[in-house]
Amino acid sequence: MSKNINVAVVGATGMVGQKMVEVLLERRFPLSGLKLLASSRSAGQGMQVNGINYEVEELTPASFEGVDFAFFSAGEAISKEFGPEAVRRGAVVIDNSNAFRMDSSVPLVVPEVNPAETKKHQGIIANPNCSTIQMVVALQPLQNQVPLKRIVAATYQAVSGAGKEAVDELIQQCRDFVEKKEIKADFIPQKGSKLHYQIAFNLVPQLDVFVEDGYCKEEIKMVNESRKIMGLPDLAVTATTVRVPVINGHCIALNVEFESKISALEARNILKRAPGVRVVDNPEELEYPMPLYSDGEDAVFVGRIRPDYSIENGLNLWVVADNIRKGAATNSIQIAELLI
Repeated sequence: MSKNINVAVVGATGMVGQKMVEVLLERRFPLSGLKLLASSRSAGQGMQVNGINYEVEELTPASFEGVDFAFFSAGEAISKEFGPEAVRRGAVVIDNSNAFRMDSSVPLVVPEVNPAETKKHQGIIANPNCSTIQMVVALQPLQNQVPLKRIVAATYQAVSGAGKEAVDELIQQCRDFVEKKEIKADFIPQKGSKLHYQIAFNLVPQLDVFVEDGYCKEEIKMVNESRKIMGLPDLAVTATTVRVPVINGHCIALNVEFESKISALEARNILKRAPGVRVVDNPEELEYPMPLYSDGEDAVFVGRIRPDYSIENGLNLWVVADNIRKGAATNSIQIAELLI
């Protein structure tokens, strides 16, 4: 691949799309040209990132002529329609939707975990679900030392994962609650749902639609994606996903069972050396990961590392990350960096 690279960002006006552009510039990605693509509603709109002005163009198949990398963050339907069009025109697609993640011919990549998978791409590489990314970044270093047997995950997922409209709604609901006004809800659990719930001062135990056996799609994603990324198709994984009234930064309470004994101290030392991980685990000084501290950071923060005395080889961990950066934008750009 040439040193100077032409890049397109699809869904450039969304929260993740804007963050992708910002991270490209921050990381000094070797850009030769940059196209910001979105729907016809956003075409012509000016967009400023890091003091640089860009004009948003309407997304069409011809948009990908001369593009080396196309970063997609505009939803599953757009990825399925335009991803193959980008590949036909010579671009490598790095897709942030659920469109291709479980396609056996498409690598699902977290650079700290399975970087070699990028070499197997046939034009499309999938970026995993945000919660899956931070979970496997924390667990793969431990799996490398002591095999995993079972994972129980409970997530506390920020409203930014549902988009800017949901963030704005949370802020407005907080104002209305304090001022004792009527609280309106249109975006949680998701836009277009038959019912909507207040998220301010509340928790909603649903992310994405319900699919089967009482599980919602986000929970199924975490199970299937973690198995694929870690190369452990028979790993026992279960998850409960919850939307919480936090603007940015997903959290996961992990209960992990291993095939053999691993102490909390051993796990802590392994994670301190692990790529992409920052251990914050000093309970005596009340130091542990929180969304407040992960906001704007690319690391996956791990703390509250302690034994689970209810099972023979168990540990508990608390894992926090910026879901818009490491959970989406930064991970996508790290994938492209592997290829160049």
